[in-house]
Amino acid sequence: MDEAAIAFDEHGLVPCIVQDWFTGEVLTLAYMNEEALKRTRETGEIHFFSRSRQELWRKGATSGNTQAVKAIRYDCDADALLALVEPAGPACHTGERNAGAPYETLPTLDRTIAERAATKPNGSYTVRLLNDANLAGAKVQEEAEEVVRAAREESDERVAEEAADVIYHLAVLLRGRGLSLADAERVLDGRRKR
Repeated sequence: MDEAAIAFDEHGLVPCIVQDWFTGEVLTLAYMNEEALKRTRETGEIHFFSRSRQELWRKGATSGNTQAVKAIRYDCDADALLALVEPAGPACHTGERNAGAPYETLPTLDRTIAERAATKPNGSYTVRLLNDANLAGAKVQEEAEEVVRAAREESDERVAEEAADVIYHLAVLLRGRGLSLADAERVLDGRRKR
Protein backbone atom coordinates (compact mmCIF):
# COMPACT_ATOMS: atom_id res chain seq x y z
CA MET A 1 0.00 0.00 0.00
CA ASP A 2 1.41 3.34 -1.03
CA GLU A 3 0.87 5.80 1.83
CA ALA A 4 0.97 8.65 -0.70
CA ALA A 5 -2.23 7.24 -2.20
CA ILE A 6 -4.16 7.67 1.06
CA ALA A 7 -6.59 10.61 0.97
CA PHE A 8 -6.12 12.13 4.43
CA ASP A 9 -8.75 14.74 5.32
CA GLU A 10 -8.15 18.44 5.98
CA HIS A 11 -6.94 17.55 9.51
CA GLY A 12 -4.46 14.99 8.17
CA LEU A 13 -6.61 12.05 9.34
CA VAL A 14 -8.20 9.01 7.75
CA PRO A 15 -10.83 6.80 9.43
CA CYS A 16 -9.71 3.23 10.10
CA ILE A 17 -12.18 0.44 10.76
CA VAL A 18 -10.57 -2.34 12.77
CA GLN A 19 -11.85 -5.85 12.15
CA ASP A 20 -10.91 -9.16 13.77
CA TRP A 21 -8.86 -11.17 11.27
CA PHE A 22 -10.35 -14.51 12.36
CA THR A 23 -13.99 -13.70 13.05
CA GLY A 24 -14.79 -10.67 10.91
CA GLU A 25 -16.12 -8.81 13.95
CA VAL A 26 -15.81 -5.05 13.73
CA LEU A 27 -13.82 -4.05 16.81
CA THR A 28 -13.60 -0.28 16.57
CA LEU A 29 -13.40 2.82 14.43
CA ALA A 30 -10.46 5.10 15.07
CA TYR A 31 -8.35 7.55 13.11
CA MET A 32 -4.84 7.46 11.72
CA ASN A 33 -2.58 10.23 10.60
CA GLU A 34 0.45 9.64 8.37
CA GLU A 35 2.71 8.91 11.36
CA ALA A 36 0.26 6.41 12.90
CA LEU A 37 0.05 4.55 9.59
CA LYS A 38 3.84 4.58 9.27
CA ARG A 39 4.34 3.24 12.82
CA THR A 40 1.68 0.59 12.24
CA ARG A 41 3.51 -0.64 9.15
CA GLU A 42 6.91 -0.54 10.88
CA THR A 43 5.90 -2.32 14.10
CA GLY A 44 3.10 -4.63 12.95
CA GLU A 45 0.93 -3.31 15.80
CA ILE A 46 -1.91 -0.86 15.30
CA HIS A 47 -1.29 2.83 16.10
CA PHE A 48 -3.84 5.61 15.97
CA PHE A 49 -4.07 9.34 16.35
CA SER A 50 -6.27 10.45 19.24
CA ARG A 51 -8.43 13.37 18.18
CA SER A 52 -9.32 14.24 21.78
CA ARG A 53 -5.74 14.13 23.12
CA GLN A 54 -4.14 15.25 19.86
CA GLU A 55 -1.43 12.60 20.11
CA LEU A 56 -0.24 9.36 18.59
CA TRP A 57 -0.99 6.19 20.58
CA ARG A 58 -0.30 2.48 20.25
CA LYS A 59 -3.36 0.33 20.91
CA GLY A 60 -2.75 -1.67 24.07
CA ALA A 61 0.10 0.49 25.39
CA THR A 62 -1.58 0.69 28.81
CA SER A 63 -4.10 -2.19 28.72
CA GLY A 64 -1.91 -4.80 27.08
CA ASN A 65 -4.73 -5.44 24.58
CA THR A 66 -2.57 -4.97 21.50
CA GLN A 67 -3.68 -5.65 17.95
CA ALA A 68 -1.26 -7.40 15.60
CA VAL A 69 -1.89 -6.24 12.06
CA LYS A 70 -2.48 -8.96 9.49
CA ALA A 71 -3.44 -6.64 6.61
CA ILE A 72 -4.38 -3.04 5.87
CA ARG A 73 -6.68 -2.30 2.97
CA TYR A 74 -8.19 0.88 1.66
CA ASP A 75 -11.31 1.58 -0.30
CA CYS A 76 -11.45 2.67 -3.94
CA ASP A 77 -11.28 6.38 -3.01
CA ALA A 78 -8.43 5.70 -0.55
CA ASP A 79 -10.25 7.82 2.05
CA ALA A 80 -10.95 5.01 4.53
CA LEU A 81 -8.81 2.17 5.84
CA LEU A 82 -9.67 -1.34 6.99
CA ALA A 83 -7.20 -2.91 9.41
CA LEU A 84 -7.52 -6.66 9.83
CA VAL A 85 -5.98 -7.53 13.18
CA GLU A 86 -5.36 -10.36 15.59
CA PRO A 87 -6.44 -8.86 18.92
CA ALA A 88 -4.78 -9.77 22.21
CA GLY A 89 -7.88 -8.95 24.25
CA PRO A 90 -10.89 -6.65 23.86
CA ALA A 91 -10.64 -3.59 21.66
CA CYS A 92 -12.85 -1.37 23.82
CA HIS A 93 -11.45 0.39 26.89
CA THR A 94 -14.40 -0.99 28.88
CA GLY A 95 -13.22 -4.54 28.19
CA GLU A 96 -16.46 -5.45 26.45
CA ARG A 97 -17.11 -6.69 22.95
CA ASN A 98 -20.15 -5.56 21.02
CA ALA A 99 -21.69 -8.89 20.06
CA GLY A 100 -25.11 -9.36 18.58
CA ALA A 101 -24.89 -9.99 14.84
CA PRO A 102 -25.41 -13.63 13.87
CA TYR A 103 -21.84 -14.05 12.58
CA GLU A 104 -20.51 -13.00 16.01
CA THR A 105 -22.19 -15.86 17.86
CA LEU A 106 -19.62 -18.56 17.15
CA PRO A 107 -16.57 -16.38 17.93
CA THR A 108 -18.26 -15.38 21.19
CA LEU A 109 -18.88 -19.05 22.01
CA ASP A 110 -15.24 -19.86 21.24
CA ARG A 111 -14.01 -17.05 23.52
CA THR A 112 -16.32 -18.17 26.33
CA ILE A 113 -15.04 -21.74 26.10
CA ALA A 114 -11.42 -20.49 26.04
CA GLU A 115 -12.13 -18.38 29.13
CA ARG A 116 -13.58 -21.42 30.93
CA ALA A 117 -10.50 -23.42 29.95
CA ALA A 118 -8.25 -20.72 31.38
CA THR A 119 -10.14 -19.99 34.62
CA LYS A 120 -11.73 -23.41 35.30
CA PRO A 121 -14.67 -22.19 37.42
CA ASN A 122 -16.05 -24.76 39.86
CA GLY A 123 -19.21 -26.52 38.75
CA SER A 124 -18.81 -25.56 35.09
CA TYR A 125 -20.21 -28.11 32.64
CA THR A 126 -17.78 -26.81 30.02
CA VAL A 127 -14.81 -27.43 32.34
CA ARG A 128 -16.09 -30.94 33.04
CA LEU A 129 -16.13 -31.65 29.30
CA LEU A 130 -12.70 -30.05 28.81
CA ASN A 131 -11.27 -32.29 31.53
CA ASP A 132 -12.75 -35.48 30.05
CA ALA A 133 -12.04 -35.97 26.34
CA ASN A 134 -14.03 -39.22 26.27
CA LEU A 135 -17.10 -37.50 27.70
CA ALA A 136 -16.76 -34.62 25.24
CA GLY A 137 -16.50 -37.05 22.33
CA ALA A 138 -19.49 -39.04 23.55
CA LYS A 139 -21.54 -35.84 23.82
CA VAL A 140 -20.67 -34.81 20.23
CA GLN A 141 -21.75 -38.24 19.03
CA GLU A 142 -24.95 -38.18 21.11
CA GLU A 143 -25.91 -34.68 19.93
CA ALA A 144 -25.15 -35.56 16.29
CA GLU A 145 -27.51 -38.53 16.53
CA GLU A 146 -30.16 -36.26 18.08
CA VAL A 147 -29.94 -33.71 15.26
CA VAL A 148 -30.29 -36.48 12.66
CA ARG A 149 -33.35 -37.86 14.48
CA ALA A 150 -34.83 -34.37 14.77
CA ALA A 151 -34.30 -33.83 11.03
CA ARG A 152 -36.32 -36.98 10.33
CA GLU A 153 -39.08 -36.56 12.90
CA GLU A 154 -39.30 -33.08 14.41
CA SER A 155 -39.82 -29.40 13.64
CA ASP A 156 -37.25 -27.07 12.11
CA GLU A 157 -36.97 -25.36 15.48
CA ARG A 158 -35.95 -28.65 17.14
CA VAL A 159 -33.42 -29.32 14.35
CA ALA A 160 -31.85 -25.90 14.98
CA GLU A 161 -31.78 -26.52 18.75
CA GLU A 162 -30.09 -29.90 18.34
CA ALA A 163 -27.64 -28.45 15.80
CA ALA A 164 -26.72 -25.78 18.36
CA ASP A 165 -25.98 -28.55 20.88
CA VAL A 166 -23.68 -30.27 18.36
CA ILE A 167 -21.83 -27.03 17.65
CA TYR A 168 -21.34 -26.26 21.34
CA HIS A 169 -20.04 -29.73 22.18
CA LEU A 170 -17.82 -29.78 19.08
CA ALA A 171 -16.35 -26.38 20.05
CA VAL A 172 -15.53 -27.75 23.52
CA LEU A 173 -14.00 -30.91 22.02
CA LEU A 174 -11.84 -28.78 19.72
CA ARG A 175 -10.71 -26.51 22.59
CA GLY A 176 -9.76 -29.60 24.58
CA ARG A 177 -7.33 -30.38 21.75
CA GLY A 178 -5.99 -26.83 21.66
CA LEU A 179 -8.02 -25.99 18.56
CA SER A 180 -10.92 -23.66 17.88
CA LEU A 181 -13.80 -23.33 15.46
CA ALA A 182 -11.55 -21.01 13.43
CA ASP A 183 -9.24 -23.97 12.75
CA ALA A 184 -12.15 -25.88 11.22
CA GLU A 185 -13.15 -22.77 9.26
CA ARG A 186 -9.65 -22.55 7.75
CA VAL A 187 -9.97 -26.16 6.55
CA LEU A 188 -13.34 -25.36 4.97
CA ASP A 189 -11.89 -22.25 3.36
CA GLY A 190 -9.08 -24.32 1.88
CA ARG A 191 -11.58 -26.79 0.46
CA ARG A 192 -13.62 -23.97 -1.08
CA LYS A 193 -10.58 -22.83 -3.06
CA ARG A 194 -10.13 -26.23 -4.74
